[in-house]
Amino acid sequence: MNYKMIRNILGWLLLFEAGFMLVPLITGLCYAEAEVWSFAVTALICAAIGGLCVWKKPKDPVLYAREGFVIVALSWIILSLFGAIPFFVSGTIPNYVDAVFETVSGFTTTGASILTAVEPLPRCMLMWRSFTHWVGGMGVLVFIMAFIPLSGGQNMHIMKAESPGPSVSKLVPRVKTTALILYSIYLVLTLIQFILLLCGGLNVFEALCTAFGTAGTGGFGVLNDSMASYSPYIQWVVTAFMLLFSVNFSCYYLLLLGRIKDAFNAELRTFIAVVGTVMLVVTLNVRGLFDTLGEALRHVAFTVASLISTTGFATENFDAWPELSRTLLVLIMFIGACAGSTGGGLKVSRLMILFRGACNEIGTLIHPRRVKRVTIDNRPVEAEVVRATNVYMMWYVLLFTVSVILISFDDHDLITNFTAVAATINNIGPGLNLVGPTGNFAFFSIPSKLVLIFDMLAGRLELFPMLVLFAPQTWRR
Repeated sequence: MNYKMIRNILGWLLLFEAGFMLVPLITGLCYAEAEVWSFAVTALICAAIGGLCVWKKPKDPVLYAREGFVIVALSWIILSLFGAIPFFVSGTIPNYVDAVFETVSGFTTTGASILTAVEPLPRCMLMWRSFTHWVGGMGVLVFIMAFIPLSGGQNMHIMKAESPGPSVSKLVPRVKTTALILYSIYLVLTLIQFILLLCGGLNVFEALCTAFGTAGTGGFGVLNDSMASYSPYIQWVVTAFMLLFSVNFSCYYLLLLGRIKDAFNAELRTFIAVVGTVMLVVTLNVRGLFDTLGEALRHVAFTVASLISTTGFATENFDAWPELSRTLLVLIMFIGACAGSTGGGLKVSRLMILFRGACNEIGTLIHPRRVKRVTIDNRPVEAEVVRATNVYMMWYVLLFTVSVILISFDDHDLITNFTAVAATINNIGPGLNLVGPTGNFAFFSIPSKLVLIFDMLAGRLELFPMLVLFAPQTWRR
């Protein structure tokens, strides 16, 4: 285990977090808010500790898979622990565990909140909540790798451990260039949405917070009713960009290269088919609850986009919709977005691999001598990816089950417990019943909140980096 290199990268992480604090700091200064000092103090603490960690460059810069997993897991934990300090020391969130819950929910782009009302919060705090979505959406270490001096291809281990999906590949030979391309696309899409929101009448503050929350598919808003108060134009813009940020960013790169056929791959086609089908069925199912078909379509499209992208914004209380609609909405919570996007969930490509692998197994039972590999886009999926996908599902089901059991000690109803875990491990935000679109997570006990914090981190990091921390062999030299 290369502890010195781990310390060095964690130091860089804290230095970048100190820089991230400038966004809410400037916001607080613009609005002359007293709470702005909390960001200045936290930035100084992060800069001081980070500076000490990077002061002496390690002689051995080599990183292997083990170090990659550990760096990613510890980075997100440390990022959240320090990111919670402004909420706590300013008194905005008096309980530190609650402050960590809110911060983890932000960085993991979950959007689950312990706050009963957000409108009374200082604008610098609202900006920090939304900006954490943008930072965590593409992956903070992917961002840092575009700037810090990591040599060789060792940083690919970090990228693989942090990026969502069953497999990760470089767009170009250099990982640093790949990171720059991904964040450039991310930034351009965010800017386009920001401009469209300004054109819809939002002020700069609201447009920035909404764009950050949409880009990271997070869901923290600046109004208590989320997106319900905004105009139909704003709601349609947010709907479109929630779906755009649910697409694998490699597809946008392929479009830029003119490789349109490759961009519209099997995963993207399946994603579009699922979204279109669910929108159609739910719209027909809830048609009677709205004045016009157009209004029903707008709210259904927004809700479906919000849940399958795991953003968590809301324009309607979908918990009050008919059972068929509620059932379909819970199912797409699990499906989630495409691999390589900012969305959460199981990922469409992973479910495709599982389904085709299961079909192959049935075929093998009928024809034992037949050898057929799992294929996507007429290309065989590596056996290692299939194996990793199967293992992932086993751990996902196990962690989900254990989490539901643990938070059940709070004695809340099954639907609340089940969807609370689904909402956190899939990084969605709202669930049903007590944690529905009009509820929050404040009523859970401290032990249950710690379980849900772990679920949010594990869900965002695809389970394994968090689980590796508990393996004894991880820490052996």
